[in-house]
Amino acid sequence: MSKVRWLLVGAGDIARKRVAPALAAVSDSEIAAVCDARRDEAAALAEEFGSCECFSDFDQALSGSPADAVYIATPVWLHASQAVAALNAGRHVLVEKPLGLNAAGCAVVTKAARLSGRNAACVYFRRFYPRYAHLKQVLERGELGRVVSVRMTYYSWFDPTPDDPKYWRVIRSRSGGGPLSDMGTHMFDVLIGLFGMPTSVFAKCDTLAHDWEVEDSASVIMTLKDGAQVTGGFGWNSRTWRHEFEVVGTEAKINWLPYDSGSVVKTVGRNAENLDLPCAGNVHQPLVEDFVQSVVSGRPPKYSIAESAKANTLLDAIYQSAGEGREVRL
Repeated sequence: MSKVRWLLVGAGDIARKRVAPALAAVSDSEIAAVCDARRDEAAALAEEFGSCECFSDFDQALSGSPADAVYIATPVWLHASQAVAALNAGRHVLVEKPLGLNAAGCAVVTKAARLSGRNAACVYFRRFYPRYAHLKQVLERGELGRVVSVRMTYYSWFDPTPDDPKYWRVIRSRSGGGPLSDMGTHMFDVLIGLFGMPTSVFAKCDTLAHDWEVEDSASVIMTLKDGAQVTGGFGWNSRTWRHEFEVVGTEAKINWLPYDSGSVVKTVGRNAENLDLPCAGNVHQPLVEDFVQSVVSGRPPKYSIAESAKANTLLDAIYQSAGEGREVRL
């Protein structure tokens, strides 16, 4: 295959800002069709990126577009069913995160991908960050000494009204959960990529700032396989903002301040060094580029759909722990 033609499903905020520009910019890639239940939104995005076809019905888009691959940028509750349908239709598939509402839904997707023989991946694009590759190398070289703790922090303010297009994020049956599902899974995926799956979790979830059925505040304690302790705090509960990732070893530590686009600080003893490890201008583009080249060359994508599903397995254990008030072993 010399060029990958995409059906982009979902014409919302993330599709307009990052996904469509990435699909259009990567070599050997083009947008062949856009689908959204809001046909006017699909048409506007299709016009912006080459006057490609537009659809308002997903099944019609699958059968009527010439696409080789499907990018699913719809709300979480649609991810698994649409991914399976696209794979069964013989298309390669990229899915926005998290892969599904829970681990059971993710397992259905991974099975469909295996049986279809098509490439499939989830858009955990932070594994393509230069800071991720750097930290992985630092850990492999043992520069931090023995890792004793990892600290993850994310909180901001989110308070959509019922008529807000993003209100689905506070409906558990559509989102899978609150900030743990929305942003926590990104950080859990990075944690799993660096250290493997934790061996146990203990969590507490609350609604302290809002009257929702999903959490707006969560604290998580995890244990890694070598005994290192992980602490995480997540919230949609403050008009302030913080987003950090820190790995502490017996000899040194690494901080991402903030997590995505700020400084990478390596501290040895009391001496701190700022490292220049900027992310791509469009953070989706490196992952899309890898996926396109995997399809063109016939190789698997760098990170498999099964690897992506581990974040949901961990998320399920966290919610189980919070619901039952006890430590859960994985």
